[in-house]
Amino acid sequence: MSIKCDKCKHDSIIFQRYSGMHLCKKHFVEDVERKIKLTIRKHYPVKKNETIAVAISGGKDSSVLLYMLHKVLGERPDIRLVALSVDEGIEGYRHKTLEQARGLADRLGVEHIILSFKEEYDRTMDEIAAWDREKGTCSYCGVLRKSILNRKALELGATKLAIGHNLDDEAQTIMLNHLKGDVARMVRLVPPCELEGLVLRIKPLRFVPEKEIAMYAYLSGLPLSAGACPYSHEAMRGEVREMLDDFEDKHPGTKYALLSGFDKIADVLSREMPIAKLANCRICGQACSGELCQACKLLGKQ
Repeated sequence: MSIKCDKCKHDSIIFQRYSGMHLCKKHFVEDVERKIKLTIRKHYPVKKNETIAVAISGGKDSSVLLYMLHKVLGERPDIRLVALSVDEGIEGYRHKTLEQARGLADRLGVEHIILSFKEEYDRTMDEIAAWDREKGTCSYCGVLRKSILNRKALELGATKLAIGHNLDDEAQTIMLNHLKGDVARMVRLVPPCELEGLVLRIKPLRFVPEKEIAMYAYLSGLPLSAGACPYSHEAMRGEVREMLDDFEDKHPGTKYALLSGFDKIADVLSREMPIAKLANCRICGQACSGELCQACKLLGKQ
C-alpha cells in the first residue's frame, strides 16, 4: 500500500524527516518554491530596475537557482537577469557542465556569458593544481571564481550576484568557520552583507536541502550533475559534509538548526565585529581589506 501525501490524497514521493511530512509531487514542488520565495522576500528583496547576475555552473543547484529566479522575476520588464559561467580550465570536467548551462540559459531566454580563468589570469586551474603550493586547490579555485564573478557583475552594473548555495553548503560553511575559529569570515556570511566594491551576493536556496534541490531539478527537467570535480578530495569541506550528513541521519533537522542558530547570532556578530571599509587592490583594483586582494596574493603578484 502506497503512502499518501499529508496534504492531499495523492501518493507521496518524499518523506521529509526533519518536518515529519510526506509530500506528493505537487506539494513537494510548492514547498521548495515557497522556501526560495520566502528567502528572497525576507533577506534579498528585489527592487525596481535591478540587474541580477546569476552564477551558473550547469549543475543542479545553479540550474534550479536560474530557473527559479526566471520563474519569479522573468515577467518583470524592469529586471534583467544575466547568467555567468566560469570556465576554470579543468580538463574532462567543466566542458559538460558549461554545455548544460548554455542549454538552460537558451531554454529560458536568459543572456549567458562564459568567463575564463585562462583569459583573466593567464593560467588554468589544471596549471595551478600542478604548482608546488601550501593551500589546497579548492582554496585557489574559490577565491579566483569569486573575483572573476564580482568583476564581471560590476561591469554589468549588477545590483545582486546570485549564488546557488543550498542548506547543506551553508551548514558546512558555518561549521568549517567554527572549526577554523574564523569569526571574521562568519560575519561576512550574515545576509545581506553589503560592502562597497563588492556586488551583493544572494543565496535564495539557502533553506533548501541538497537532496531536495536534486529532486526538484529532476522533476523540472533541469540539469543534474556531471560528477565531482577531480580536485574536490583535497578540501576539508568533504570531511565536514560527511560529519553533518551523519548527524542529520541520526538527528533530523541538524542542518536547519545550525543555520537558524547562526542567523540568530548574526546581528550580534555584526555589531561586535563591524567589517572595516574596503580599499582597492593596487594590482587589479578589486575591493579588498588590505593592499593586495586574495586573488593577487595567491597568484604571486607583487
